Amino acid sequence: MSSTASTGGTGSAGGSFPSPPGGFAPAPIQSNRRGVELLLLGAAVLITTISLVLVEASQEQTVTWDLAKYAVAYLALMTVAHLAVRRFAPYADPLLLPIVALLNGLGLVLIHRLDLADEQQAQYLGNPIPSPDANQQVLWTTLAIAGFVALLVLLRDYRTLARYGYTVGLAGLVLLAIPAMLPSAFSEVNGSKIWIRLPGFSIQPGEFAKILLLIFFASLLVAKRELFTVAGKHFLGMDFPRARDLGPILVVWIVSVGVLVFEKDLGTSLLIFGTVLVMIYIATERVGWLIIGFGLLLVGFLFAYQVFGHVKIRTDTWLRPFDDYNDTGYQIVQSMFSFATGGLAGTGLGSGRPSQVPFAKTDFIIATVGEELGLIGLTAVLVLYLLFIIRGMRTALAVRDSFGKLLAAGLSFTIAIQLFVVVGGVTKLIPLTGLTTPYLSYGGSSLLANYLLLALLIKISDAAREPATPKKKPAPAAPIAEAPTEMVKRA
Repeated sequence: MSSTASTGGTGSAGGSFPSPPGGFAPAPIQSNRRGVELLLLGAAVLITTISLVLVEASQEQTVTWDLAKYAVAYLALMTVAHLAVRRFAPYADPLLLPIVALLNGLGLVLIHRLDLADEQQAQYLGNPIPSPDANQQVLWTTLAIAGFVALLVLLRDYRTLARYGYTVGLAGLVLLAIPAMLPSAFSEVNGSKIWIRLPGFSIQPGEFAKILLLIFFASLLVAKRELFTVAGKHFLGMDFPRARDLGPILVVWIVSVGVLVFEKDLGTSLLIFGTVLVMIYIATERVGWLIIGFGLLLVGFLFAYQVFGHVKIRTDTWLRPFDDYNDTGYQIVQSMFSFATGGLAGTGLGSGRPSQVPFAKTDFIIATVGEELGLIGLTAVLVLYLLFIIRGMRTALAVRDSFGKLLAAGLSFTIAIQLFVVVGGVTKLIPLTGLTTPYLSYGGSSLLANYLLLALLIKISDAAREPATPKKKPAPAAPIAEAPTEMVKRA
Protein backbone atom coordinates (compact mmCIF):
# COMPACT_ATOMS: atom_id res chain seq x y z
CA MET A 1 0.00 0.00 0.00
CA SER A 2 1.35 3.42 -0.88
CA SER A 3 2.13 6.02 1.72
CA THR A 4 -0.56 8.25 0.29
CA ALA A 5 -3.19 5.67 0.78
CA SER A 6 -1.99 4.91 4.28
CA THR A 7 -2.48 8.49 5.38
CA GLY A 8 -5.89 8.75 3.95
CA GLY A 9 -4.90 11.10 1.10
CA THR A 10 -5.74 10.75 -2.53
CA GLY A 11 -3.41 9.47 -5.16
CA SER A 12 -0.69 11.54 -6.74
CA ALA A 13 -2.58 11.51 -10.00
CA GLY A 14 -5.02 13.99 -8.50
CA GLY A 15 -2.19 16.43 -7.67
CA SER A 16 -2.88 16.44 -3.91
CA PHE A 17 -0.60 15.59 -1.02
CA PRO A 18 -1.02 13.79 2.28
CA SER A 19 -2.36 15.80 5.22
CA PRO A 20 -0.43 15.86 8.49
CA PRO A 21 -1.74 13.81 11.43
CA GLY A 22 -3.22 16.83 13.18
CA GLY A 23 -4.64 18.37 10.02
CA PHE A 24 -3.67 21.68 8.43
CA ALA A 25 -3.32 24.81 10.55
CA PRO A 26 -5.92 27.53 9.92
CA ALA A 27 -4.95 30.39 7.63
CA PRO A 28 -3.30 33.27 9.52
CA ILE A 29 -5.52 36.24 10.31
CA GLN A 30 -4.68 39.24 8.15
CA SER A 31 -3.17 42.05 10.21
CA ASN A 32 -5.05 45.34 10.10
CA ARG A 33 -1.86 47.30 10.98
CA ARG A 34 -3.49 49.32 13.74
CA GLY A 35 -0.42 48.80 15.91
CA VAL A 36 1.69 50.49 13.23
CA GLU A 37 -0.73 53.40 13.18
CA LEU A 38 -0.53 53.75 16.96
CA LEU A 39 3.27 53.72 16.85
CA LEU A 40 3.37 56.39 14.14
CA LEU A 41 0.87 58.52 16.04
CA GLY A 42 3.12 58.30 19.09
CA ALA A 43 6.04 59.49 16.97
CA ALA A 44 3.96 62.42 15.68
CA VAL A 45 3.04 63.43 19.25
CA LEU A 46 6.68 63.17 20.31
CA ILE A 47 7.90 65.31 17.39
CA THR A 48 5.24 67.92 18.12
CA THR A 49 6.14 68.08 21.82
CA ILE A 50 9.88 68.38 21.14
CA SER A 51 9.22 71.12 18.58
CA LEU A 52 7.16 73.10 21.10
CA VAL A 53 10.02 72.86 23.62
CA LEU A 54 12.53 74.00 20.96
CA VAL A 55 10.39 77.05 20.20
CA GLU A 56 10.28 77.98 23.88
CA ALA A 57 14.04 77.45 24.24
CA SER A 58 14.80 79.66 21.24
CA GLN A 59 12.57 82.39 22.60
CA GLU A 60 14.16 82.05 26.07
CA GLN A 61 10.80 81.14 27.54
CA THR A 62 10.26 78.81 30.48
CA VAL A 63 8.37 75.56 29.94
CA THR A 64 5.05 76.11 31.71
CA TRP A 65 1.71 74.35 31.94
CA ASP A 66 0.48 76.56 29.08
CA LEU A 67 2.92 74.68 26.86
CA ALA A 68 2.19 71.27 28.37
CA LYS A 69 -1.54 71.66 27.78
CA TYR A 70 -0.96 71.79 24.02
CA ALA A 71 0.94 68.50 24.10
CA VAL A 72 -1.60 66.83 26.42
CA ALA A 73 -4.57 68.02 24.38
CA TYR A 74 -2.90 66.94 21.15
CA LEU A 75 -2.15 63.50 22.60
CA ALA A 76 -5.73 63.07 23.82
CA LEU A 77 -7.23 64.12 20.49
CA MET A 78 -5.07 61.77 18.45
CA THR A 79 -5.84 58.93 20.85
CA VAL A 80 -9.57 59.47 20.34
CA ALA A 81 -9.09 59.53 16.56
CA HIS A 82 -7.05 56.31 16.66
CA LEU A 83 -9.64 54.50 18.80
CA ALA A 84 -12.39 55.58 16.41
CA VAL A 85 -10.46 54.22 13.42
CA ARG A 86 -9.66 51.00 15.29
CA ARG A 87 -13.36 50.48 16.05
CA PHE A 88 -15.15 51.72 12.93
CA ALA A 89 -12.54 51.34 10.15
CA PRO A 90 -10.22 48.56 11.37
CA TYR A 91 -8.68 47.78 7.98
CA ALA A 92 -8.00 51.38 6.89
CA ASP A 93 -4.62 52.51 5.63
CA PRO A 94 -2.37 52.91 8.72
CA LEU A 95 -0.48 55.90 7.29
CA LEU A 96 -3.30 58.35 6.55
CA LEU A 97 -4.12 59.42 10.12
CA PRO A 98 -0.47 59.67 11.34
CA ILE A 99 0.51 61.85 8.36
CA VAL A 100 -2.37 64.24 9.06
CA ALA A 101 -1.57 64.18 12.79
CA LEU A 102 2.04 65.22 12.16
CA LEU A 103 1.02 68.01 9.77
CA ASN A 104 -1.60 69.24 12.23
CA GLY A 105 0.92 69.13 15.08
CA LEU A 106 3.52 71.02 13.08
CA GLY A 107 0.92 73.64 12.26
CA LEU A 108 0.14 74.02 15.97
CA VAL A 109 3.86 74.51 16.68
CA LEU A 110 4.20 77.22 14.03
CA ILE A 111 1.05 79.02 15.17
CA HIS A 112 2.34 79.00 18.75
CA ARG A 113 5.69 80.35 17.53
CA LEU A 114 3.92 83.20 15.70
CA ASP A 115 1.83 83.89 18.82
CA LEU A 116 5.07 84.53 20.71
CA ALA A 117 6.16 86.94 17.98
CA ASP A 118 2.85 88.80 18.22
CA GLU A 119 3.24 88.99 21.99
CA GLN A 120 6.75 90.48 21.70
CA GLN A 121 5.53 92.99 19.10
CA ALA A 122 2.65 94.07 21.35
CA GLN A 123 4.98 94.51 24.32
CA TYR A 124 7.39 96.59 22.21
CA LEU A 125 4.59 98.88 21.01
CA GLY A 126 2.90 99.04 24.42
CA ASN A 127 -0.29 97.47 23.11
CA PRO A 128 -2.45 94.89 24.90
CA ILE A 129 -1.17 91.35 24.43
CA PRO A 130 -3.47 89.51 21.98
CA SER A 131 -5.00 86.18 22.90
CA PRO A 132 -2.97 83.28 21.48
CA ASP A 133 -4.34 81.73 18.31
CA ALA A 134 -2.85 78.36 19.29
CA ASN A 135 -5.61 78.01 21.91
CA GLN A 136 -8.18 78.59 19.21
CA GLN A 137 -6.43 76.11 16.91
CA VAL A 138 -6.65 73.42 19.61
CA LEU A 139 -10.37 74.14 19.88
CA TRP A 140 -10.79 73.87 16.11
CA THR A 141 -8.85 70.62 16.14
CA THR A 142 -11.18 69.28 18.82
CA LEU A 143 -14.22 70.12 16.68
CA ALA A 144 -12.51 68.61 13.64
CA ILE A 145 -11.78 65.36 15.47
CA ALA A 146 -15.40 65.30 16.68
CA GLY A 147 -16.60 65.64 13.09
CA PHE A 148 -14.10 63.01 11.98
CA VAL A 149 -15.34 60.50 14.58
CA ALA A 150 -19.01 61.31 13.90
CA LEU A 151 -18.60 60.62 10.18
CA LEU A 152 -16.82 57.33 10.86
CA VAL A 153 -19.64 56.26 13.17
CA LEU A 154 -22.62 57.41 11.11
CA LEU A 155 -21.38 56.53 7.61
CA ARG A 156 -21.50 52.75 7.67
CA ASP A 157 -21.09 52.39 3.90
CA TYR A 158 -19.73 55.25 1.80
CA ARG A 159 -21.55 53.91 -1.26
CA THR A 160 -24.84 55.17 0.16
CA LEU A 161 -23.66 58.69 -0.69
CA ALA A 162 -24.03 57.87 -4.39
CA ARG A 163 -27.80 57.53 -3.94
CA TYR A 164 -28.06 61.18 -2.90
CA GLY A 165 -25.66 62.56 -5.51
CA TYR A 166 -27.96 65.27 -6.90
CA THR A 167 -29.10 66.38 -3.45
CA VAL A 168 -25.49 66.61 -2.28
CA GLY A 169 -24.52 68.53 -5.42
CA LEU A 170 -27.36 71.03 -4.91
CA ALA A 171 -26.27 71.53 -1.30
CA GLY A 172 -22.71 72.22 -2.50
CA LEU A 173 -23.89 74.84 -4.99
CA VAL A 174 -26.03 76.53 -2.32
CA LEU A 175 -23.06 76.70 0.05
CA LEU A 176 -20.96 78.25 -2.71
CA ALA A 177 -23.63 80.81 -3.56
CA ILE A 178 -24.54 82.01 -0.05
CA PRO A 179 -21.50 84.31 0.48
CA ALA A 180 -22.02 85.93 -2.92
CA MET A 181 -25.62 86.81 -2.07
CA LEU A 182 -24.88 88.19 1.39
CA PRO A 183 -23.96 91.85 1.93
CA SER A 184 -20.23 92.52 2.08
CA ALA A 185 -20.44 93.27 5.81
CA PHE A 186 -21.41 89.64 6.42
CA SER A 187 -19.25 87.88 3.83
CA GLU A 188 -16.17 89.87 2.75
CA VAL A 189 -12.73 89.51 4.33
CA ASN A 190 -9.59 90.94 2.71
CA GLY A 191 -11.42 91.55 -0.55
CA SER A 192 -12.91 88.05 -0.98
CA LYS A 193 -16.61 87.29 -0.38
CA ILE A 194 -16.14 83.73 0.86
CA TRP A 195 -17.37 83.91 4.46
CA ILE A 196 -20.59 83.77 6.45
CA ARG A 197 -19.91 86.17 9.31
CA LEU A 198 -22.25 86.39 12.27
CA PRO A 199 -21.66 87.84 15.76
CA GLY A 200 -19.25 85.46 17.50
CA PHE A 201 -19.29 82.99 14.62
CA SER A 202 -17.85 82.77 11.12
CA ILE A 203 -17.52 79.94 8.61
CA GLN A 204 -16.14 79.49 5.11
CA PRO A 205 -18.78 77.36 3.32
CA GLY A 206 -16.66 76.82 0.20
CA GLU A 207 -14.44 74.42 2.15
CA PHE A 208 -17.40 72.08 2.64
CA ALA A 209 -18.87 72.74 -0.80
CA LYS A 210 -15.80 71.28 -2.51
CA ILE A 211 -16.33 67.90 -0.77
CA LEU A 212 -20.06 67.84 -1.58
CA LEU A 213 -19.36 68.64 -5.23
CA LEU A 214 -16.76 65.87 -5.39
CA ILE A 215 -19.34 63.37 -4.13
CA PHE A 216 -21.84 64.63 -6.71
CA PHE A 217 -19.47 64.37 -9.66
CA ALA A 218 -18.25 60.94 -8.61
CA SER A 219 -21.86 59.67 -8.58
CA LEU A 220 -22.63 61.47 -11.86
CA LEU A 221 -19.61 60.00 -13.65
CA VAL A 222 -20.61 56.51 -12.54
CA ALA A 223 -24.27 56.90 -13.50
CA LYS A 224 -23.64 58.72 -16.81
CA ARG A 225 -20.32 57.24 -17.85
CA GLU A 226 -21.48 56.57 -21.41
CA LEU A 227 -22.16 60.28 -21.83
CA PHE A 228 -18.46 61.06 -21.28
CA THR A 229 -16.99 58.07 -23.14
CA VAL A 230 -18.86 58.37 -26.46
CA ALA A 231 -16.21 59.09 -29.07
CA GLY A 232 -16.50 62.24 -31.12
CA LYS A 233 -13.94 63.50 -33.59
CA HIS A 234 -10.55 61.81 -33.80
CA PHE A 235 -7.78 64.41 -34.15
CA LEU A 236 -4.00 64.05 -33.78
CA GLY A 237 -4.39 60.55 -32.42
CA MET A 238 -6.83 61.63 -29.68
CA ASP A 239 -10.58 61.16 -29.23
CA PHE A 240 -12.47 64.35 -28.45
CA PRO A 241 -16.03 64.38 -27.04
CA ARG A 242 -18.97 65.44 -29.13
CA ALA A 243 -20.15 69.02 -28.80
CA ARG A 244 -23.48 67.86 -27.37
CA ASP A 245 -21.64 66.06 -24.54
CA LEU A 246 -19.76 69.13 -23.30
CA GLY A 247 -22.64 70.27 -21.07
CA PRO A 248 -21.27 69.01 -17.71
CA ILE A 249 -17.79 70.48 -18.15
CA LEU A 250 -19.30 73.78 -19.33
CA VAL A 251 -21.51 73.90 -16.23
CA VAL A 252 -18.47 73.38 -13.99
CA TRP A 253 -16.61 76.08 -15.92
CA ILE A 254 -19.50 78.53 -15.48
CA VAL A 255 -19.65 77.76 -11.75
CA SER A 256 -15.90 78.30 -11.42
CA VAL A 257 -16.02 81.59 -13.30
CA GLY A 258 -18.99 82.65 -11.15
CA VAL A 259 -16.99 81.99 -8.00
CA LEU A 260 -14.14 84.06 -9.44
CA VAL A 261 -16.41 86.93 -10.50
CA PHE A 262 -18.86 87.26 -7.62
CA GLU A 263 -16.72 86.08 -4.71
CA LYS A 264 -13.27 87.15 -6.00
CA ASP A 265 -11.92 83.74 -4.98
CA LEU A 266 -9.40 82.54 -7.54
CA GLY A 267 -8.23 79.63 -5.37
CA THR A 268 -11.60 77.87 -4.97
CA SER A 269 -12.34 78.45 -8.65
CA LEU A 270 -9.14 76.67 -9.71
CA LEU A 271 -9.63 73.94 -7.11
CA ILE A 272 -13.14 72.97 -8.20
CA PHE A 273 -12.51 73.09 -11.94
CA GLY A 274 -9.14 71.30 -11.77
CA THR A 275 -10.41 68.49 -9.54
CA VAL A 276 -13.51 67.81 -11.64
CA LEU A 277 -11.43 67.84 -14.82
CA VAL A 278 -9.07 65.21 -13.45
CA MET A 279 -12.00 63.07 -12.27
CA ILE A 280 -13.44 63.12 -15.80
CA TYR A 281 -10.08 62.09 -17.19
CA ILE A 282 -9.79 59.22 -14.68
CA ALA A 283 -13.30 58.03 -15.57
CA THR A 284 -12.82 58.19 -19.35
CA GLU A 285 -9.04 57.97 -19.95
CA ARG A 286 -9.52 60.52 -22.75
CA VAL A 287 -6.79 63.13 -23.13
CA GLY A 288 -9.20 65.19 -25.20
CA TRP A 289 -11.11 66.15 -22.04
CA LEU A 290 -7.91 67.55 -20.52
CA ILE A 291 -7.16 69.62 -23.61
CA ILE A 292 -10.68 71.04 -23.69
CA GLY A 293 -10.51 71.74 -19.96
CA PHE A 294 -7.19 73.57 -20.18
CA GLY A 295 -8.56 75.56 -23.11
CA LEU A 296 -11.59 76.63 -21.08
CA LEU A 297 -9.31 77.48 -18.16
CA LEU A 298 -7.17 79.72 -20.37
CA VAL A 299 -10.22 81.43 -21.88
CA GLY A 300 -11.66 82.06 -18.41
CA PHE A 301 -8.39 83.52 -17.13
CA LEU A 302 -7.96 85.85 -20.13
CA PHE A 303 -11.56 87.00 -19.80
CA ALA A 304 -11.19 87.64 -16.06
CA TYR A 305 -7.86 89.46 -16.57
CA GLN A 306 -9.41 91.87 -19.06
CA VAL A 307 -12.68 92.49 -17.22
CA PHE A 308 -12.03 92.23 -13.47
CA GLY A 309 -9.58 94.51 -11.72
CA HIS A 310 -8.68 92.19 -8.84
CA VAL A 311 -7.49 89.48 -11.25
CA LYS A 312 -5.39 92.00 -13.16
CA ILE A 313 -3.84 93.33 -9.93
CA ARG A 314 -2.89 89.83 -8.75
CA THR A 315 -1.39 88.94 -12.13
CA ASP A 316 0.61 92.17 -12.37
CA THR A 317 1.83 91.72 -8.80
CA TRP A 318 2.93 88.18 -9.65
CA LEU A 319 4.87 89.36 -12.69
CA ARG A 320 6.40 92.50 -11.12
CA PRO A 321 6.13 92.39 -7.31
CA PHE A 322 8.86 94.99 -6.67
CA ASP A 323 7.08 97.66 -8.73
CA ASP A 324 4.64 98.24 -5.85
CA TYR A 325 6.67 96.94 -2.93
CA ASN A 326 4.96 99.03 -0.23
CA ASP A 327 1.43 98.00 -1.25
CA THR A 328 0.32 95.04 -3.35
CA GLY A 329 3.77 93.52 -3.72
CA TYR A 330 4.76 93.64 -0.04
CA GLN A 331 3.33 90.24 0.90
CA ILE A 332 4.95 88.18 -1.85
CA VAL A 333 8.26 90.04 -1.55
CA GLN A 334 8.44 89.37 2.19
CA SER A 335 7.70 85.73 1.45
CA MET A 336 10.62 85.59 -0.96
CA PHE A 337 12.85 87.18 1.68
CA SER A 338 11.74 84.48 4.16
CA PHE A 339 12.79 81.67 1.85
CA ALA A 340 16.09 83.40 1.15
CA THR A 341 16.73 83.84 4.89
CA GLY A 342 15.93 80.19 5.62
CA GLY A 343 18.35 78.86 3.03
CA LEU A 344 19.10 75.15 3.15
CA ALA A 345 18.75 74.29 6.86
CA GLY A 346 16.65 77.23 8.13
CA THR A 347 17.15 79.56 11.05
CA GLY A 348 15.74 77.05 13.53
CA LEU A 349 12.35 76.92 15.22
CA GLY A 350 11.80 80.19 17.05
CA SER A 351 14.90 81.90 15.64
CA GLY A 352 13.58 83.56 12.49
CA ARG A 353 11.31 86.51 11.82
CA PRO A 354 8.33 84.93 10.03
CA SER A 355 5.91 87.45 11.50
CA GLN A 356 7.21 89.99 8.97
CA VAL A 357 5.10 88.22 6.35
CA PRO A 358 1.42 89.25 6.44
CA PHE A 359 -1.01 86.37 7.10
CA ALA A 360 1.85 84.11 8.17
CA LYS A 361 -0.52 81.84 10.13
CA THR A 362 -2.94 81.24 7.27
CA ASP A 363 -2.13 81.84 3.60
CA PHE A 364 1.65 82.13 4.08
CA ILE A 365 2.42 79.49 6.69
CA ILE A 366 4.58 77.74 4.08
CA ALA A 367 6.86 80.79 4.16
CA THR A 368 7.22 80.27 7.92
CA VAL A 369 8.25 76.66 7.27
CA GLY A 370 10.76 77.79 4.65
CA GLU A 371 12.37 80.38 6.92
CA GLU A 372 12.67 78.41 10.16
CA LEU A 373 13.12 74.88 8.78
CA GLY A 374 14.80 75.75 5.51
CA LEU A 375 14.68 73.86 2.24
CA ILE A 376 15.25 70.58 4.07
CA GLY A 377 12.28 71.08 6.38
CA LEU A 378 10.05 72.35 3.58
CA THR A 379 10.94 69.31 1.47
CA ALA A 380 10.09 67.03 4.40
CA VAL A 381 6.67 68.68 4.75
CA LEU A 382 6.00 68.34 1.01
CA VAL A 383 7.03 64.68 1.15
CA LEU A 384 4.45 64.13 3.89
CA TYR A 385 1.77 65.56 1.62
CA LEU A 386 3.08 63.46 -1.26
CA LEU A 387 2.82 60.30 0.84
CA PHE A 388 -0.74 61.20 1.80
CA ILE A 389 -1.70 61.74 -1.85
CA ILE A 390 -0.01 58.52 -2.97
CA ARG A 391 -1.78 56.48 -0.28
CA GLY A 392 -5.07 58.06 -1.32
CA MET A 393 -4.46 57.18 -4.96
CA ARG A 394 -3.46 53.68 -3.90
CA THR A 395 -6.80 53.40 -2.14
CA ALA A 396 -8.53 54.47 -5.35
CA LEU A 397 -6.72 51.69 -7.24
CA ALA A 398 -7.51 49.03 -4.63
CA VAL A 399 -11.19 49.68 -3.98
CA ARG A 400 -13.53 47.52 -6.03
CA ASP A 401 -16.44 49.83 -6.98
CA SER A 402 -16.32 52.67 -9.51
CA PHE A 403 -17.85 55.25 -7.18
CA GLY A 404 -15.22 54.57 -4.51
CA LYS A 405 -12.43 54.78 -7.08
CA LEU A 406 -13.54 58.16 -8.41
CA LEU A 407 -14.30 59.59 -4.96
CA ALA A 408 -10.97 58.50 -3.47
CA ALA A 409 -9.09 59.84 -6.48
CA GLY A 410 -10.98 63.13 -6.30
CA LEU A 411 -10.39 63.56 -2.57
CA SER A 412 -6.66 62.83 -3.00
CA PHE A 413 -6.25 65.10 -5.98
CA THR A 414 -8.04 68.02 -4.34
CA ILE A 415 -5.31 67.97 -1.67
CA ALA A 416 -2.68 67.81 -4.42
CA ILE A 417 -4.02 70.75 -6.40
CA GLN A 418 -4.63 72.79 -3.24
CA LEU A 419 -1.03 72.23 -2.18
CA PHE A 420 0.25 73.15 -5.65
CA VAL A 421 -1.80 76.34 -5.72
CA VAL A 422 -0.69 77.37 -2.21
CA VAL A 423 3.02 76.57 -2.58
CA GLY A 424 3.07 77.91 -6.13
CA GLY A 425 1.58 81.22 -5.00
CA VAL A 426 3.86 81.64 -1.98
CA THR A 427 6.99 80.84 -4.03
CA LYS A 428 5.87 83.11 -6.92
CA LEU A 429 5.42 80.25 -9.36
CA ILE A 430 1.80 81.26 -10.01
CA PRO A 431 -0.35 84.22 -8.88
CA LEU A 432 -1.57 84.26 -5.29
CA THR A 433 -4.95 82.63 -4.74
CA GLY A 434 -5.74 82.92 -1.02
CA LEU A 435 -6.09 79.21 -0.26
CA THR A 436 -4.84 77.79 3.03
CA THR A 437 -2.47 74.85 3.40
CA PRO A 438 -4.44 71.71 4.36
CA TYR A 439 -4.04 70.64 8.03
CA LEU A 440 -1.18 73.12 8.54
CA SER A 441 -2.72 76.59 8.42
CA TYR A 442 -4.69 78.31 11.16
CA GLY A 443 -8.44 78.24 10.63
CA GLY A 444 -11.51 76.30 11.62
CA SER A 445 -13.43 75.80 8.38
CA SER A 446 -10.46 74.43 6.49
CA LEU A 447 -9.39 72.13 9.33
CA LEU A 448 -12.89 70.73 9.89
CA ALA A 449 -13.55 70.19 6.19
CA ASN A 450 -10.23 68.46 5.62
CA TYR A 451 -10.75 66.13 8.58
CA LEU A 452 -14.11 65.17 7.07
CA LEU A 453 -12.23 64.52 3.83
CA LEU A 454 -9.84 62.30 5.77
CA ALA A 455 -12.74 60.36 7.29
CA LEU A 456 -14.20 59.67 3.85
CA LEU A 457 -10.83 58.51 2.56
CA ILE A 458 -10.35 56.25 5.58
CA LYS A 459 -13.80 54.71 5.05
CA ILE A 460 -12.97 53.94 1.42
CA SER A 461 -9.56 52.58 2.43
CA ASP A 462 -11.20 50.32 5.00
CA ALA A 463 -13.47 48.84 2.34
CA ALA A 464 -10.55 48.41 -0.06
CA ARG A 465 -8.31 46.62 2.43
CA GLU A 466 -10.93 44.52 4.20
CA PRO A 467 -10.32 40.82 3.51
CA ALA A 468 -12.98 39.09 1.49
CA THR A 469 -15.11 36.82 3.66
CA PRO A 470 -15.55 33.36 2.16
CA LYS A 471 -19.08 32.61 1.10
CA LYS A 472 -20.79 29.83 2.98
CA LYS A 473 -21.73 26.88 0.81
CA PRO A 474 -25.45 26.02 0.97
CA ALA A 475 -26.25 22.91 2.96
CA PRO A 476 -26.74 19.89 0.66
CA ALA A 477 -30.28 18.72 0.21
CA ALA A 478 -31.25 15.67 2.22
CA PRO A 479 -31.39 12.43 0.23
CA ILE A 480 -34.89 11.27 -0.61
CA ALA A 481 -34.45 8.16 1.49
CA GLU A 482 -33.66 10.26 4.57
CA ALA A 483 -36.23 13.02 4.02
CA PRO A 484 -38.91 13.21 6.72
CA THR A 485 -42.45 12.39 5.76
CA GLU A 486 -45.51 14.44 6.57
CA MET A 487 -49.14 13.51 6.87
CA VAL A 488 -51.26 15.78 4.69
CA LYS A 489 -54.98 15.88 5.28
CA ARG A 490 -57.21 15.52 2.29
CA ALA A 491 -59.07 18.75 1.52
